[in-house]
Amino acid sequence: MNILVINSGSSSIKYKLFNMPSKALLKKGVIEHIGEKGSKIKSHHLGLRMALKKVNAVDAVGHRVVHGEENFTKPVLINAKVIGEIKRSCAIAPLHNPANLTGILACKELLPGVKQAAVFDTAFHQSIPQHAYLYGLPYEFYTKFGIRKYGFHGTSHEYVALEASKILKRPMRKLKLITCHLGNGCSIAAIDKGKSVDTSMGFTPLEGLVMGTRCGDIDPALVTYIMDKKKMGTKEIDYLLNQSSGLRGISGISNDMRILEERSRQGEKRAKLAIEVFVYRIRKYIGAYLSVLSGCDALIFTAGIGENQKGIRSRITKDIFAYLNKKPRILVIPTDEELMIAEKTYRLVKSSKLS
Repeated sequence: MNILVINSGSSSIKYKLFNMPSKALLKKGVIEHIGEKGSKIKSHHLGLRMALKKVNAVDAVGHRVVHGEENFTKPVLINAKVIGEIKRSCAIAPLHNPANLTGILACKELLPGVKQAAVFDTAFHQSIPQHAYLYGLPYEFYTKFGIRKYGFHGTSHEYVALEASKILKRPMRKLKLITCHLGNGCSIAAIDKGKSVDTSMGFTPLEGLVMGTRCGDIDPALVTYIMDKKKMGTKEIDYLLNQSSGLRGISGISNDMRILEERSRQGEKRAKLAIEVFVYRIRKYIGAYLSVLSGCDALIFTAGIGENQKGIRSRITKDIFAYLNKKPRILVIPTDEELMIAEKTYRLVKSSKLS
């Protein structure tokens, strides 16, 4: 069975075609600059049409969908009701879900009759207990508006946790893991017996670690303070926190860790400071999750920074387990969210044919 995996972003479409269950990667590509000024690719529909010309014999499509709120604890086959729920979730994931939905609707038109599955970033974290996902706000904000910690990068955290189980040769039910997805977006998860019990991202992907351009955890009173001081509206403050902060904001140079490491070696003080803040926040979260889990068997690094920048990993892990009698394994595991989506889509489509 050939599974096409679609990751539809605001101005790009990443795609991979897998043969399942062999897991063979048949084709991959990316369509960029969709809808941007001067681009010939005016819409996701046109972008997908271009992508589909490069792949053959698609039996099913798996989509990455960022936000599923509490409605989806596992992948689902897409129907009218699911599309409606994804639309509804656009209100709390305006940067991601609309683009994901556009990809779904385009595939529905371009591949009529082909089954589609939605795999949600938030689904893996639905096992987080209520005492960990609730904020210290009036309870009605949760019941009426769904305001709570959801967490993201769930497919990546789940994938590397499963891979760690293979490497350690121990079943997931006997493992305590801390997984660090470190790229331009960053998150950490505490995983106990194969289930996420806490994660650093929250209601949106803004909470938690300092990231490429996102500020991560801040005093919430700063938002209104900055808005007042800078005479900002909601769009301006949202842009500041999501696009102008993090490594880029602290360094004043770049959100690319490779550039910051090079500039730090050249003596740029703010580049050095940005790296120190980044590393400190990660170490602090690891310490917190060691407490949540009462220890761990392995600390896992994945994604662009986590997989490729040994210097950053060394800073993070230096003496971090010195006080523990039993030292956890430190693993670097390349993530493959698309393969995970393909596997989940394959199982869903296969089971639907049997039922």
